[in-house]
Amino acid sequence: MATARDWLNGARPRTLPAAIVPVVVGSGVAYGYGRFAAGPAVLALVVALALQVGVNYANDYSDGIRGADERRVGPVRLVASGLARSGRVLAAAMASFAVACVAGFVLAAMTSWWLLVPGAAAVLAAWTYTGGRRPYGYRGLGEVAVFAFFGVAAVVGTAFVQMRTLTSLALAACVPVGLLACALLVINNLRDIPSDELSGKRTLAVLIGDQRTRLLYTTCILIPFAVVLVLAPIRPFTLLALVTLPLALIPVRSVRSGANGPALIAALGGTGRLQLAFGALLTIGLAVHP
Repeated sequence: MATARDWLNGARPRTLPAAIVPVVVGSGVAYGYGRFAAGPAVLALVVALALQVGVNYANDYSDGIRGADERRVGPVRLVASGLARSGRVLAAAMASFAVACVAGFVLAAMTSWWLLVPGAAAVLAAWTYTGGRRPYGYRGLGEVAVFAFFGVAAVVGTAFVQMRTLTSLALAACVPVGLLACALLVINNLRDIPSDELSGKRTLAVLIGDQRTRLLYTTCILIPFAVVLVLAPIRPFTLLALVTLPLALIPVRSVRSGANGPALIAALGGTGRLQLAFGALLTIGLAVHP
C-alpha cells in the first residue's frame, strides 16, 4: 500500500520547476510592462502545476501497465513497483487534469474564451505523451511538446492573460525557459536509454543515441545564456541570469564526462536548480528596466 510519501514522490516534485518557472517568467514580462495581475498569474500557476503533476501520474500509469518501468534506474514508480494499483494512479492523474481544467476555465472566463483551445490541447498532450494507442513520447517527440507547452504556451500564455496582448518580449523569453525544461527531459531520457531500449520505448534519446543526446543536453543548457545576451539591449538586467552559468557547468561536465545511471540523477537535480535560479534572475531582469 502506497504511503502519502510514496504519492508525493509519484508526483515527481523535482520536475515541478518546469511548471513554476514559465509562469514566473511570463509574469515578469507583464510586470515589466506595468500590467502584472495577481489573480490571472495565480490561476496560470495552478494550471501549470496541475498539468505537470497530472502528466507525471499519467506517465506512471501508462508506462506501468506497459511494463516500460520494470528495469528503470531512477526513482520508484507507483504502478511498476506495485505500491499502488494502476486504477488509483489513473484516478490521481485524472483528478490533476480536472483541477487544471477548472482553473483554466476560470482563467478563460476572466480573459478570453479562445484560451480553452490551447488549454484542451495541453491536457490532450499531457495524456498522450505516454498514454493512448500511439503515445508521442515513444516516438521521439517528447522534447517538442515540452518546448511547446512548458516554454511557448506557458510563458506567452501567462503574459497574455495579464496583459491581454502578445509581445515579442514574451516570445523571446519563452525560448530559454522552454530549452531548460527540455533539458530536464533530455537528461531523464539519457539515464533511461538502456531500460527504454529493452521495453521498446523509442524516446528521442534512444533514437539519436547516447553521445548525441549528451550534446543535445549541453545545447539546451547553454543556448539560454546566449538568448540573455540578445535580450540585454531591451532589458539590460536580464544579464543577471548569467550569474547562474557556474550552476550550468556542473551538470554539463557530468553529462559530457560520460556519467550514467544514478550519477545522472544528481545531474538532473542540478538541472532543476539551474532552471529555478536562471528563471528567478531572468524574471527580475524582465520586470526591472531603466
